[in-house]
Amino acid sequence: MINSQDELLFHEIDFPNLLGEMKRGLNTEISSLSRDRMLKESDDDLYAFFVEKYSPVVAVLHDEQKHVLPPKDIRIDVRGRFDYAIEDERAPAFVKGTLITIVIPFEGDSQYFKFRPSAYSLSGVRGDIIDNEVHLKYSGLPQDMSTEAIKTKMEHDIKQIKEYLTRLSQETETHNKYVKDETRKLLDARRNAVLKDESLVESLGIPIKRRPDDNSTFTIPVVRRMPAIEQHHDKTPKPREPILQEVEYNHILDLISRMAIVMERSPKAFYEMDEESIRWQFLIPLNSHYEGMASGETFNYSGKTDILIRFEGKNVFIAECKIWQGAKVFLDTIDQILKYTSWRDTKTAIILFNKNENFTSVLAQIPNLVKTHPSFVSDLGKRDETIFKFILHNPEDKDRKLIMTVLAFNIPKK
Repeated sequence: MINSQDELLFHEIDFPNLLGEMKRGLNTEISSLSRDRMLKESDDDLYAFFVEKYSPVVAVLHDEQKHVLPPKDIRIDVRGRFDYAIEDERAPAFVKGTLITIVIPFEGDSQYFKFRPSAYSLSGVRGDIIDNEVHLKYSGLPQDMSTEAIKTKMEHDIKQIKEYLTRLSQETETHNKYVKDETRKLLDARRNAVLKDESLVESLGIPIKRRPDDNSTFTIPVVRRMPAIEQHHDKTPKPREPILQEVEYNHILDLISRMAIVMERSPKAFYEMDEESIRWQFLIPLNSHYEGMASGETFNYSGKTDILIRFEGKNVFIAECKIWQGAKVFLDTIDQILKYTSWRDTKTAIILFNKNENFTSVLAQIPNLVKTHPSFVSDLGKRDETIFKFILHNPEDKDRKLIMTVLAFNIPKK
């Protein structure tokens, strides 16, 4: 029995070299992101886009679903065989043979069968890739074809294919972890560079004249703006559920962050303030940049320390100003946030001020504390060194998720 002369699998493209090119492409694309895109799109959306783009997924072989096609008659050249007396071997001498094709479905990108892993065999496996199937072809003369011979060769080839895919998967897993870590670092570096330039220009104290085509949403607008609200409609008759768009949410976080940085730079002026007084420092700039909603002012308060935005009587953004007083008070603040959020996709924030304790220690505790909360779902990472984003679920309904951002700032007494 002999194999057909099909394509040699796992041989055409050097996979480690391809992964290296993808890493360089990731670095180049993020480092050259336009300012407009960096300022308009959220970190989470950009992160998800680049991780998906530069994280390959290895094909999966479903050998448990293999099947065989009906046999075919083929012509086989028997020159050189001792059991055939070919007097003149200058011309082909064909006799009838048999072709058996084993079909093995797979899931994923067919390009993976062209990739050559770091460790590979020169002999390899031959086969055809047709749509999402591997076709292994075995041909021979009737006296060479036997069930045992075909099964032995097929099992050997399938085993080798799976070994190649395993090697590619291991290299891919290492690469994808690098992409996840590096994407966050590259986005942070690019955003910090953009924000640094913006801050530098603003610090000049000269009015900024934007180009007509510059529609960045990051710069604080001169005129008051109406928060962008979306309304979800389900197929079943239910009340419409408003959500604050991600770009608007990030704009609000930027306004809060800028005001808090001002407070950090002048700690003496704010150290003696309590939580309610600190809250008003944010209400003033927020209300100066947003038009009122149907319920009245966009930003007002309920209880003692709430900063919230309402739409049609429903809360779509809630923030709590808190002075760091340890783990228990911080976790109680999360409970307080969750108490007000009865609608899905609600955006929330905790504006946390540290006065007395080691700020580095406080920052280190925040992610770990949030992860201990019963409503914790996932960690979305950092917006910058002192701003953390998380997904939580409603305590009474795990299907209702919300985003909670913790913005931590330091205002020491001295």
